[in-house]
Amino acid sequence: MTDRVRELVGSRPGFDAVRAAHTARASRVTESIWQSDGLSNAYLVVTGAGRVIINTGMGFEAPVHKRAFDAICAGPTPVIILTQGHVDHVGGVALFREPGTKLIAQRNLPLCQRDDQRIKQVREAQAGIWFGEVLAVAAGQGVPGATRPLQDVPVADLTFDDRHDFELGGTRFELHATPGGETLDSSVVWLPAERTLFSGNLFGPLFPHFPNFNTLRGDRYRQVEPYLESLRRVRALEPELLITGHFAPVPGHELIRACLDRLEQAVEFVHRRTLEGLNAGRSVWSLMREVQLPPELCVGQGYGKVSWAVRTIWETYMGWFRAEATSELYATQPREIWTDLVELAGAAGVVQRGWSRLHAGDPEAAMLLAEAALAHDADSGAALRLAVVTNRALLARPGGDNFWESGWLRSQIRVLEQRLADLERRGRVEGGA
Repeated sequence: MTDRVRELVGSRPGFDAVRAAHTARASRVTESIWQSDGLSNAYLVVTGAGRVIINTGMGFEAPVHKRAFDAICAGPTPVIILTQGHVDHVGGVALFREPGTKLIAQRNLPLCQRDDQRIKQVREAQAGIWFGEVLAVAAGQGVPGATRPLQDVPVADLTFDDRHDFELGGTRFELHATPGGETLDSSVVWLPAERTLFSGNLFGPLFPHFPNFNTLRGDRYRQVEPYLESLRRVRALEPELLITGHFAPVPGHELIRACLDRLEQAVEFVHRRTLEGLNAGRSVWSLMREVQLPPELCVGQGYGKVSWAVRTIWETYMGWFRAEATSELYATQPREIWTDLVELAGAAGVVQRGWSRLHAGDPEAAMLLAEAALAHDADSGAALRLAVVTNRALLARPGGDNFWESGWLRSQIRVLEQRLADLERRGRVEGGA
């Protein structure tokens, strides 16, 4: 039997295909809906009383989106809707706002923006690992003396808690809160007459992929049960066209329903198995290895990963203390005594053992040994070589197309290769396995 969900996962682009807004023309979705691609897509809905803009992109992308939409319908712009408060949705609001425009968002928009500000410095520093090129483009877009903010932090004119409905120019809009998405202020936009739903990033940027309950760039943990409740709310609307935050819309009631059913079953399976293992006394590390989706529950893992969800679920229920060792209670961590252990074992022996573990098919253990050797001597050519090759092995493993994991590994390979090249230029590279 054909697995349509698996086929859809394989046919849609990965997150590496996302680009900052640059296309001068919007693409037509339906008779009244237009899409402008970007880091998160912006959408135009044309009504008999003007246009509704759904999400506005980053501030530096907004001029591209606006030119594309102006060519379709120059205005007026009575309403702008935000499906969440992340910067790639809200940044262009100021550019689209006109006298009389109402910005509508779920009431937790300020909370989401407050979190962004609280960890702004560290998040931007870590985001450079994955979004360095995008940040460089954004930095080059500033216009000296410009009166509009490059990146807006907008205040909504109208907020809602659970639901808000309105009609504009003969088109009915329903906004539903879906706090199980990427943010507490997540919402979806439903056009009942068209059976069309704008999901934003409720399901993440890739659909249908396992949800990203954590994010390596930094954010609050996301929760299983609100995600499932939000999914069920969307499914109950029975959309015939699903317009996600990235890439082409997904058409067809049966296909959309199959994807939502599969996502629900996959998340419930991982949640249940993690709790069973937790209560049976299994360690979080064992469960990260053991809990895997059966073939009939296959969904993509290009953005979120099952193993990371297991750890997030475990820590959501149990906190950071795993009751495995007294040292967990204190600030001194194992890596701080790696140098002592390497001195006792001998640096060459540690590196050699790393190669042995790598050749035996255990790159994760090899990585730990390489990191220990580098903690002992950051300028060890032998340890650097082991680390480079081990990172490449981790990147080459089946299922290694996860955006966050592959982005981190590639960044580490670049850093390590640069350090190795610097040593070679200085003539300080010793022989190694």
